[in-house]
Amino acid sequence: VKPENVTFKEAPSAQRETLIENGQVDFVVATYSITDKRKDKVDFAGPYYIAGQDLLVKADNTTIAGPDSLAGKKVCSVKGSTPAQNIEKNYPQAQLQTYDTYSLCIEAMRSGAIDAVTTDNVILAGYAAQSPGTFKLVNKPFTTEKYGIGVKKGQTDLRTKVNDAIASMITDGSWKAAQERNFAGTGFAVPAPPTIDRY
Repeated sequence: VKPENVTFKEAPSAQRETLIENGQVDFVVATYSITDKRKDKVDFAGPYYIAGQDLLVKADNTTIAGPDSLAGKKVCSVKGSTPAQNIEKNYPQAQLQTYDTYSLCIEAMRSGAIDAVTTDNVILAGYAAQSPGTFKLVNKPFTTEKYGIGVKKGQTDLRTKVNDAIASMITDGSWKAAQERNFAGTGFAVPAPPTIDRY
């Protein structure tokens, strides 16, 4: 498919399954973690990347060194996201605040209303890179997030085509090149490519 033939639509975290199920989108490409709960509603191609949930704090923060130091801290994530659910379930001592977007969480932290922002390390590294010296990645990932591409349940042909495209990008080196280009300056080392789950 040529880029000019693609129509891009915003897919907020809490609406992704609905958009796929209703046929409003053909597939969702996002930092979309493959979970058993989501697999009840949609099918996934991939994973195309494996990330880990982490924390972003102000650069001068010395009190938050990982998820175990969140007691009483105001932690922001996005409504309906896997990271928000993880904090709620596994770190109830944190004061979870949920906003519609991560950029709103970042602004709340910039103003001092929030102590930390949590989502996957690759997203947080991007925010840190956009504001050098303002924020820092705690760099203690505490989950494994397998990013997949969501398709309508039972669309095996489309899922196979997407898996084939991912496999081709890994084989021809474009997967690694995209990582190097997009993570430059964030301190990330390019990981080994994931194994595609052709269930």
